[in-house]
Amino acid sequence: MIDSLRRGDGSVYLTIEHNQDENWIHARWYGRQTLGTVMDGGLTYLDLLRQTPCPKLLNDHRDLVGTFTEANDWIQQVWTPLIIKEGLRSIGQVVSPDIFGQLSIEDLKFRISDQLDIYLFDNLEDAQTWLRAQK
Repeated sequence: MIDSLRRGDGSVYLTIEHNQDENWIHARWYGRQTLGTVMDGGLTYLDLLRQTPCPKLLNDHRDLVGTFTEANDWIQQVWTPLIIKEGLRSIGQVVSPDIFGQLSIEDLKFRISDQLDIYLFDNLEDAQTWLRAQK
């Protein structure tokens, strides 16, 4: 089952799917993100993780545009401790082709890599291969 989160104008900004065969949750972000969309998406992911424990996240920014650095404090201080408590161990991160998205995720990796295994990948296939090797 795929959950889609939408902006006020009806456009999708995040889809979240639990891939039972691969034992990961695939979160795919679309367009520009705000602190609000990141928080809503992160809390939706947390709810899914509580319902369906899963140690791996495939976080997919192929369609993300722009920066989300303003959300990194919240992700680091609030979201990361919550998801670790719920059992997340590994994040395979597909990096945005947008330079500002790249800078935002590099900042986030610096902030949380001492708490979680987070690796950045230029393409979906490499991220999937890495996640398959994680326990």
